[in-house]
Amino acid sequence: MPRRPFPPLTYRGAGVDRDHKDAILAGLGARIRSTYAKGALGSGDGFGGLFRLSGYRDPVLVSSIDGVGTKVHVAGLANRWRVVGADIAAHGANDVVCQGATPLFMLDYIASARLSTTVVSEIIDGVAAACREQGITLIGGETAEMPGVYVREGCDVVGCTVGAVERDRMITGEAIRPGDVVVGVASDGLHTNGYSLARAALLPAGKVAARLALDRTPAGLSESLGRALLRPHRPYARPVLALRRHVEIRGIAHVTGGGIPGNLVRILPARRRAVLRRHRWPVPPVFALIQERGKVADDEMFRTFNMGLGLLLIVPGEQGEPAVAHLHRLGERAWVVGAITAGPRGVQLDA
Repeated sequence: MPRRPFPPLTYRGAGVDRDHKDAILAGLGARIRSTYAKGALGSGDGFGGLFRLSGYRDPVLVSSIDGVGTKVHVAGLANRWRVVGADIAAHGANDVVCQGATPLFMLDYIASARLSTTVVSEIIDGVAAACREQGITLIGGETAEMPGVYVREGCDVVGCTVGAVERDRMITGEAIRPGDVVVGVASDGLHTNGYSLARAALLPAGKVAARLALDRTPAGLSESLGRALLRPHRPYARPVLALRRHVEIRGIAHVTGGGIPGNLVRILPARRRAVLRRHRWPVPPVFALIQERGKVADDEMFRTFNMGLGLLLIVPGEQGEPAVAHLHRLGERAWVVGAITAGPRGVQLDA
């Protein structure tokens, strides 16, 4: 008996629907173009985004790439996707301002096993809105359908941001010296780091149970767990660049993966030690909830989460309080949280 022939294979049959992807992207063009700022030349149908750099004497480009991580899992459970788009725009801008750069443009990357029109559209809405607010051009990106790489309902959101700074205005940390102070700028929650630990501590197994947990308001919080976990990553670039017109900033650390000690040490020169006083700033209650529910040690908390400080600035000692006052006027909450001393390079957290 002759074998029945196999039907011819197609890309769609293998799990990648090009027509579906093209239809999604066709509806996003206007939103993306709404972010175009001075210098943006677009991309048309080309293979790269175009941006004309002008107004600089001796420019240095500063670039960063990062992802939202497993916060997307919480966003999916709560069906709130715009926030992760805003997160990735803020994260990249915060990274490049650490070296004094003005963020200029970014590219995004969204990938999943099966692209959802609603999910992709909401994420791009979030990216575009954040870019418009911060003066960043969303100049390009990639949307990928990758069955077999991502779990069925999983999603990955990544962004690459590029900024520019005059070479003689770069912030490198080399000028940090004993007597300088550390100014901490408040975070709005977890931002985009530590979600694997937070989920393990706070969310039960199973989607239904996890969604119910996100809708509840645990003791100690003034909002639902879902709202607390999905607070957007706070953008700091504009207030920091404005502050720099009044205060000398010798170093900036964006508190992301690695927490306060893991990020602050990156900008310290040799034989410089940062000593922080933990009582100098309030820690948002969501961190206490994670620590209590997960029985997480203090050191692990500070090495995983931002613990209430999203950005750390090093300024001359006499400029610490003026810096705090300027930041307050710019709408930020900030405190002098520590000082720089001579000693072994590192970060010390005292009670």
